[in-house]
Formats: sequence, structure tokens, C-alpha cells
Amino acid sequence: MVNLNQALPYVGVTPFQLISALAILIVGYVIARAVVGAFKRTLRKTKLPPLVVEFLGRFLAIGLYLIVLIVALGAVGISVSPVILGLSAVVGLILGFGLQDTLTNLAAGVWLAALRPVDIGEVVEVAGKTGKVNKIGLMGTELLTPDNKLITIPNKLVWGSVITNYTRMPTRRVNVDIGVAYGTDLDRAIKLAMDLMKSHPKVLSDPEPSVVITALADSSINLQLRAWTKTEDYWAVKGDLTRGIYELYTREGIEIPFPQLDVHLKNE
Repeated sequence: MVNLNQALPYVGVTPFQLISALAILIVGYVIARAVVGAFKRTLRKTKLPPLVVEFLGRFLAIGLYLIVLIVALGAVGISVSPVILGLSAVVGLILGFGLQDTLTNLAAGVWLAALRPVDIGEVVEVAGKTGKVNKIGLMGTELLTPDNKLITIPNKLVWGSVITNYTRMPTRRVNVDIGVAYGTDLDRAIKLAMDLMKSHPKVLSDPEPSVVITALADSSINLQLRAWTKTEDYWAVKGDLTRGIYELYTREGIEIPFPQLDVHLKNE
């Protein structure tokens, strides 16, 4: 008759210890599966995406299986302290490298939520991308582009980049550039442009619109129409003034030149 408490040769483990370890592995596996299944069913009742639920379920399963394995090793007389220390070091190393970006994005998301340099519905330019802010999450910020593309930018890039917020302020200045030919009566050209801006119903009178000479270019004298308007009217005013100044100058006989080069041939 086999003595269950007598150590087996070469391995130094009793049959009772082996049976206990095997029972722990089997029972522990069954319990772990049941716990993970219940955990997933609970999470599916929330609004978490299925991919997140599956990821958290696998993470819990790995942790439970490791606990069952450690208990089984202890049942056969193996000291589990070095195993726990080794696993702790490995897990710490993995978390240190693997979660570095995650923690950075999380910290940046907290700063974005606290200081609000961007907000939902605002049009911004950040990290080289321009769009309307659709969502500010813990890990990333979503921008919706004018052509209906959704861009997700990690929060660390948003917080670490220069942010241009186009719609935060209640008013914006509309700039419209146009060139007139050399020899043009500038006083008349400027007056016509000023009358055009002042007559527009969405151009504000305070600050007052203005026209400035920006450059004496190769083929033209460049003017810039500057008109202030409400932020929500920016693109409408810009479109109206761009088309309006072209039609006005054409109608009034003010030449809008195109780039040209005069070539003089000399006969010898």
C-alpha cells in the first residue's frame, strides 16, 4: 500500500502533495474561469466597448491563474517567496516601460480638463491638425475635420504642442489680400475697399475696418483689407469680401495684375 506521506525518490515530494497541487490547479482553474466570466458579464452591462471588456477580462484571468499556480507550488513544498519577488520585478519592469506613455497621456488629459485650452465644439489647430473638438478623453483628443474625418491625437501631443484656438474669442479679424497695378490711384482704391467693408452688414464698426499696403511686389502693389466680425460669421464675411473686392475693382476699372515678366530685346 502506498504511503501518501512518504516522499517520492529523487523529487522529495509526497504523493499527497502532488494530489493536493493537482487539485488546487483544477479547482483554481474552474473558479478563475467562473470569476472571469461573471466579471465580463458585469462589464457588458456598462457602456464600455467590447474590446475594453475583453482586455480587462484577460488581464484578470492572467492574475488569477498566477495566484493559482503560486498556491499549487506552495502545496508541493516549493518556497514561493522568490517566485513572487521575481514576478513582481518582471511586472514592475513591464508596467514601467509599457505604461509610460499611458501615464503621460493620462496626466496630460488631466491638465487639459483642468485648464481647458481647448473645449468641445471649438475649432483648433494642434499637432499639425485642424478640426472641431469632438471629444476630450483621458488618453486622447478627437478632432472632426471639415471633410468629416475623425482624428484622434494622444493627449501628450496635444498638451506638448502649440494650440491655435480659432473660435475661443467672440470676434476675429478677416484679412483679404489683393494686388493692384502700379500707377493705380491708391487713395481711390483704398476708399472703394473701405466703402465695401463698411457696407457689409456683418462687418463690425468697432474695431473699425482698415486697408493697409503690405508690399511693393514685382507685379503689383499688395493691399490687405482688414475687417472685424463675429467669430461665427468669419467665413461668410471672408467669402463676401473676397468676391466683392474683385467685382468692385473690375467694375471700377482698377487693374488687378497677374505675375508677368517684361522682356526687352536689343538689336545690335
